[in-house]
Amino acid sequence: MLGHPERHFPSVHIAGTNGKGSTCAFVAAELRARGLKVGLYTSPHLVSVRERIEVDGVPIGEEAFAEWTTFLQSEIERLDASFFEATTAIAFADLAARGVDVAVIEVGLGGRLDSTNVITPLVSVVTKIAREHTDYLGTDLAAIAREKAGIAKPGVPFVTGERDAAVRQELAAEAGRRGAAPVILVDTARPPTRRLGLVGRHQHGNAWVALAALNRLPPPFGPAGDTWPESFGRAYVPGRFDVRGKWIFDVAHNPDGALVLADTLRDCNPPRPRHALVGVLGDKDYLGMIDALSPEVDAFLFTVPDTAPERRRWDLGRLERELGGLAVAHDFEPDFTRALERVVVDAATVIVTGSFHTVGDALARLPGFAPVA
Repeated sequence: MLGHPERHFPSVHIAGTNGKGSTCAFVAAELRARGLKVGLYTSPHLVSVRERIEVDGVPIGEEAFAEWTTFLQSEIERLDASFFEATTAIAFADLAARGVDVAVIEVGLGGRLDSTNVITPLVSVVTKIAREHTDYLGTDLAAIAREKAGIAKPGVPFVTGERDAAVRQELAAEAGRRGAAPVILVDTARPPTRRLGLVGRHQHGNAWVALAALNRLPPPFGPAGDTWPESFGRAYVPGRFDVRGKWIFDVAHNPDGALVLADTLRDCNPPRPRHALVGVLGDKDYLGMIDALSPEVDAFLFTVPDTAPERRRWDLGRLERELGGLAVAHDFEPDFTRALERVVVDAATVIVTGSFHTVGDALARLPGFAPVA
């Protein structure tokens, strides 16, 4: 119906359990620094769906989003398309209509069956693998790796920064089966070569993966050299160890992400006492997340973000029973607005984390913090 807009621009395709949004930001920053008109499609959003579709940092307009939705409404309903399927179609149509020179496309979930996998990119990327969305992808890391490597295409370079040897082997093997060439295994433990715009040691790995992807692009998109380009210092993603005064917003939503957040808190050492406002979806390993964060937090306040889907909300009563004798001070406040008011009391640093819903709802309520006006 749209005339295959995904074929109207070259692209970079990025998957992974954690780190794919940051890697997208690094790649897009360098492509923009080269004077190219760069489209960016990411998910999920924090406050407004418009955040998902950007050209040179400018989100899709309200009128444009409404017009595309109206145009596609009958087809969306006929196909019973999911929200993500419809949004992906709108994104590709808008990026093509705005005439981007290149687009950086983030996989939504998994890879092989993801809506974004209709593209044939210049390079495919898988950042790293961890257990997440186990109801869709399973609990076996090897199986998850094969699903994510399902974005590999014949003759297209495939880059991964996965460090676990067994998982790395699965990614490389699946990419090879799909005809990717070459398959590039990135050494993400290399020392930093300049300061990054995104905070945390984990961003070093994302930056090396982004650089490897850029180095597989033909001119004028790449290559980018052996060291991080200056543009990486301007990369920014709302909600990724996003420091705003005494507030720190981080969308960590699984134990792997929570461990990274804890490591970054340890390295940056923001003032104590540190209070954490935490709201996690009920189908996540929230006990693993709390355990990871506990050493770096002085008090937890557990809450339920308003935008969390009813069927996926965690049960604070159950959480209270499951926590048992948690050594760190903690309390429960199901009302999100009251939780925002309570968490700042006597805190030198406030960490908001647990899900995109929690961070997004907080940014929407705190004056001047929303990423899209």
